Amino acid sequence: MYETIDLKCDDRGVARLTLNRPDKHNALSARMIDELTEAAGTLGRDPTVRAVVLAGAGESFCAGGDLGWMREQMAADGPTRAREATKLAQMLNALNTCPKPVIGRIHGNAFGGGVGMASVCDVAIGSGKARFGLTETKLGLIPATIGPYVVARMGEAMARRVFMSARLFGAEEAVSLGLLARAVAPEDLDAAVEAEVAPYLACAPGAVADAKALARRLGPRIDEAVIAETIEALVKRWESAEAEEGIAAFFDKRAPAWKT
Repeated sequence: MYETIDLKCDDRGVARLTLNRPDKHNALSARMIDELTEAAGTLGRDPTVRAVVLAGAGESFCAGGDLGWMREQMAADGPTRAREATKLAQMLNALNTCPKPVIGRIHGNAFGGGVGMASVCDVAIGSGKARFGLTETKLGLIPATIGPYVVARMGEAMARRVFMSARLFGAEEAVSLGLLARAVAPEDLDAAVEAEVAPYLACAPGAVADAKALARRLGPRIDEAVIAETIEALVKRWESAEAEEGIAAFFDKRAPAWKT
């Protein structure tokens, strides 16, 4: 059914939604974005699903946006760029608003959009060896569509420590920033994720969904206007000379013009 993700549900109603492009470190392609949006809707509507574990296959959780896809947007016309940016924003919103509890299983690298994917989880548990980074500014881009979720998770003050510098940070700092709830030894990761899932199986599913919706309403505002602003910001960056240079430098395996 799916090409870039894997979706399985056990007899308890625990669904495992796995990013499944291990050869690309689960970078977010156009197909994966579409499939994740569809899967989030399917899981949200399924009354037998009690909880969702969001994971990544292979060595990494998610290396961020697929740069080949981004390069295509920069060469596309305005309406195409806006449509593709909107799809990315809608995917993040679909996961964020899914009425089921979403527990992130974070290992390996979580860069750029991977940090955003961790941020839309209700709880993210990470391997102590995981690495994180909002690496967009190295490419002349910005953490646009993921921005509301990252700032909601970390708070503005914490987010500004890593939002613009593109520096990498480890699991312990991710905990201190609020991105991860816990960091555990790699061999303990699955048990730690299971410990987060188990309590939901004793809760009324409708009450869990209503409580999650209430928490979102009480938290930072992420509405249609905010999402539209992030789409516009991403499209504007795709159209910039810095993004053109940054992504070209990546594919040419050279330093961008601004690196000193």
